[in-house]
Amino acid sequence: MSKQAAPRREADNEAKMVLRMLRVSPRKLDLVAARSAGKKAAYAGHELTFSKKRIAIDVKKALNLAIANAENNHNLDVDRLVVAEAYVGKGLS
Repeated sequence: MSKQAAPRREADNEAKMVLRMLRVSPRKLDLVAARSAGKKAAYAGHELTFSKKRIAIDVKKALNLAIANAENNHNLDVDRLVVAEAYVGKGLS
């Protein structure tokens, strides 16, 4: 017999995306990720598209995956999604 599925840690109106193993310094990544926090998901995606930072491409991929997960897995409205928080932990060591 298999284990029971763990209950969701997020609320029903939240989705979470974790991006790991990026080969970039946390300081550089935090500069890009912090600009997205508190904005609508569509606006944050447009802002990342026109960013001159190289890592903005990977952050935008993560944002698009989070939007797709919220829409398909949690049945959330894409037009009302907001990036609640974006933070960076320690890098590769």
